Amino acid sequence: MKNYRYVLFDLDGTLTESGEGIINSAVYALKKFSIEPEMSTMTKFLGPPLKDSFRDFYGFDDEKCEQAVKYYREYYTTKGIFENRVYEGVEDCLKMLSEAGLHLAVATSKPQVFAVKILEHFHLAQYFDYIGGAELDGSRSVKADVIVHTLKNCGVNDRSQVIMAGDRHHDVLGAKALGIDCIGMLYGYGTREELSKAGAVYIAETPLEAAKCLFAYWFRYNLNMHFSRNLPGLFFHPLNSLTLRLYLLPLASY
Repeated sequence: MKNYRYVLFDLDGTLTESGEGIINSAVYALKKFSIEPEMSTMTKFLGPPLKDSFRDFYGFDDEKCEQAVKYYREYYTTKGIFENRVYEGVEDCLKMLSEAGLHLAVATSKPQVFAVKILEHFHLAQYFDYIGGAELDGSRSVKADVIVHTLKNCGVNDRSQVIMAGDRHHDVLGAKALGIDCIGMLYGYGTREELSKAGAVYIAETPLEAAKCLFAYWFRYNLNMHFSRNLPGLFFHPLNSLTLRLYLLPLASY
């Protein structure tokens, strides 16, 4: 039985809808190279590490990627960072999980200094034990590396107690590489097919659905541990067993 005690959240597309600021910053950078991008294709910048996007989508070499990131940040640090909003239901989700006793943290490929600034701006930083992200020089931008960094700073050694929550395949695969489950957040920038193919253990359509799912895992494990330690005969008594199953019925789909 799963015992998720630690939940790691992605930021862009999971906690905040940051697409406008990211896309506008990327367009600003590309125009510095006399590239007029097709706006309908710019959602490809939502999710992957920034340097990877300039390299993979526009064929930039390392030097050109470095310059593109500098141009990107000219716009992002003054304007794009706040072309952003918190998804409806996110704060209720965080509050529910936090009050239940779960430990929450952030693991994002966005530079850590920006992630902290954004979450403080939206008054969400209070819910997290730690906010982990990339370095400004682009190091530690791979999702698995960010997760390792975050868990280390949270003092977590048992990865079986950790679950990632993110909206793109990068989140799922980064967690999977470390033996960590991931819940896909469908309201973000990824698709159901993308998240399922990557191996998400569950896909939530809303932040509240994600909270209910995570709470259900936590509740069932702790309830089972409580009764198995204190009332070992409970599960062998027909009436009590039926009562327990009926009590857990609302959580049965998670």
